[in-house]
Parts: sequence; structure tokens; C-alpha cells
Amino acid sequence: MINDKRKALGRGLDSLLPSRPTMTPIAMPAAQASGSSQEVPIDSIDPNPYQTRRRINETALEELAESIRASGVVQPVVLRPAANGRYQLVAGERRWHASKRAGKTTIPAVVRQISNEQAMEITIIENLQREDLNPVEQARAFERLSREFGMTQEQIAARTGKDRASIANFIRLLKLPEEVQNALETGVLSFGHGKVLLTLAGFPEHMERAAREIIEKQLSVRQTEDLIAKLLNPQAAEHKQEKPVPLIDPNVREAQRSLESSLGVKVEIYDRKGKGKIILKYGSLEDFDRIVEALATK
Repeated sequence: MINDKRKALGRGLDSLLPSRPTMTPIAMPAAQASGSSQEVPIDSIDPNPYQTRRRINETALEELAESIRASGVVQPVVLRPAANGRYQLVAGERRWHASKRAGKTTIPAVVRQISNEQAMEITIIENLQREDLNPVEQARAFERLSREFGMTQEQIAARTGKDRASIANFIRLLKLPEEVQNALETGVLSFGHGKVLLTLAGFPEHMERAAREIIEKQLSVRQTEDLIAKLLNPQAAEHKQEKPVPLIDPNVREAQRSLESSLGVKVEIYDRKGKGKIILKYGSLEDFDRIVEALATK
């Protein structure tokens, strides 16, 4: 079952197109839909309303534009027919933007009859194949599939190749305060940081304060877990900090050994600047009676 899910991303976008019921056909603006590529005017294409990616790397986009200027668009974009003789982009947003930047007036495209659900599904999977979505963008995409198309988390997992638990964890990120979501979108905080911060659900002011501390101190996920534990249980954290640390001074160690030999039980000595405590550990009532008698005699 897991292997089948993992294959969902690897089998390619084309395999998704015939796998779902198609929408009622719309009259094609220029030519009948087919699997073959055709040149479509760039200015007749509208952006994909289901695009989940909000940020495009400018450097990478300019590099793609340079490549298109030199060699053209290697892989056609996927379009679907829209009203008034126009087309709607389904897959290939970066190629579309880069082609416009490269000064192209047309772009090779495959035009298909695709439902709204398929359009969004293909958009998400295209970005997941390229690992091009940040955690919050993925969360919004999965939530939208659930809300607008009634897909269960199990169905989303099967279609995207992710585990159901991962889908749930991504969607939960949308419960984070906007400031924290922005940090996840820009990459300042990781998905792991976001998951840990969710343990502060119900305390948005603590979430934001913790997020700022994580960023300022560049805390790892493990260090973030410790920070959250202190926020949730400050008394335990304070007690942990006050726990005395055994000294390795040779004189203290020798005194410890001497007491253990004399009393016949485990002894621990904690000393800080001449103040501290001696702990005697007994394993039976007989040991306890012997210690009390020895101390009383001495």
C-alpha cells in the first residue's frame, strides 16, 4: 500500500489526466483538444487559479528565461480551454513566466479537457515533484483539496504519495499565528519547528515569542523542544536547572570513597563553594538501620 502511494508522484502528470472523470466539454478556442503540442499565444493564457506556490525564485526564473531565449521551451505547458477563446494554465507556470520574460509571443502547449479538481491536483503534484512548495503552501493546498473537493486525508495521501499523518501535520500548520506561518514560508523556520510549535496550541502569544527566540538564537528542532517544555512547565525546568552537579575534585572523590567503605552504601557528595550535601543511598532496611547506628555512634 505504501509503495503504491509512493508511485503516485513518479508516474508523471499525464497519467492523472484520464484517471478522473472529465468536466463537461467546452468549445475549443482554436483547435480540438489532443495530446499533441501546439503553439498558443502567450497573451491568450490566464494564470492558474489553483496555483499553490506563492513565491518564485527570481534567480532561477531568469536562468530559465535565458535558456528559453537560447533553446526555446523544451517541455510544453498544459492548458485547458476557458471562455471567450482563452486558455487557463494548468501546469508549467515557471515556463510561462520565463517565456514572457524571454520575449516569446507563443509557447508550446498541450490543451486538455480538465476538471477543476484535476487542475488543482495536477498543480499540487507538479510542485511536489519539484519539491517547490514551502510547508505552508503545501498545507493550504491540502486544505483546499479537502474543503473545495471533499477529498479525505486518505484520498489526498494516495494521490500525492504522502502518508496520511503527514497530510494531517501539514494542515495543522494553518493553526499557527500568521507571523509564524510567514517564517515557515520564507524558510526561516522549518516544518519540524512548526510541528513542535503546535504543541503550544491555544497560546498564540507564547508561539510568537518562542518563534522569535528560535529565529534569534537559531535553535535546532531538538533545542526548540526543550524551549517549549520550559514554557509549558517552567517549574520543572527551574528544578532541572537547580539540580547540583557533582564535582570531580579529587579530595571530594576520596572522601566519597572513604564514606562508602565505612558505611557500606552508595554515597554522593555535591559541593559548591564550600556548601552542598551528602546523599546516602541504601537498598534495604538493614542498610538503613546500619547507617543510622553508625552516624549516631560517631
